[in-house]
Amino acid sequence: MKRVAILQPNYLPWKGVFDMIYQVDCFVFLDDVQYTTGDWRNRNKVQTQSGLKWVSVPVKSKLGMCINEIELSNESHWQHAHLNSFLCNYAKAPFLKEYRWILRELYEEREWRSLAELDIYATKLLCRVLGCEREFVVSSDLTTHGIKDDRLLDILKQVGGTYYLSGPAAQDYIVPEKFAAQGVELAYIKYDYPVYRQCFEPFEHGVTVLDLIFNCGPAAPWYIWGARNGDKKPCGCGVANE
Repeated sequence: MKRVAILQPNYLPWKGVFDMIYQVDCFVFLDDVQYTTGDWRNRNKVQTQSGLKWVSVPVKSKLGMCINEIELSNESHWQHAHLNSFLCNYAKAPFLKEYRWILRELYEEREWRSLAELDIYATKLLCRVLGCEREFVVSSDLTTHGIKDDRLLDILKQVGGTYYLSGPAAQDYIVPEKFAAQGVELAYIKYDYPVYRQCFEPFEHGVTVLDLIFNCGPAAPWYIWGARNGDKKPCGCGVANE
């Protein structure tokens, strides 16, 4: 059995994306579908003293463009702004200093021009930090056919997938019979995670995974999949009061 997940690239994804990657053998970045505004492709949330705030990457987009065609608008010096946002809002996070190199690699060592390139690179980098590196495939590197379920099944066929792990929202439109007819086992991920001590209250699950890394450091994987697996709970490392 080869377990596969297929998902559009997101900017600094939340922990649920990395849980999905952890649970599969192959993860496909679906980068050649239409870019949607007001979504997770170019933005995510961080905790701040005044509540949740978006960190958004400015893009140059036109209607109908695919994600892998989207260029970044670097005139606003957004990389410097995002760097400062993390350094300011996570200044008191226990592991910011230890993982400061992530911010340096993302925001100081290179200038990004492509949204897909940024999203994919950052996701792979964070997988390395969390210890969930897998086989990664970019859909635009494949020659695929069809739309919706048929396209997913074509991608699965090309990467040799026999088990498809989907996000829960897809239950509203996926046709299970199509997957069964192709001999593909269909499953949906369940998001259920323990809380941890964040820099600000109230606790929020729906933030970039950098929040978890800066607050819990090497214990971060326990808060994504370790608790579910029955692994020993780490001592310290930002464990929330119970």
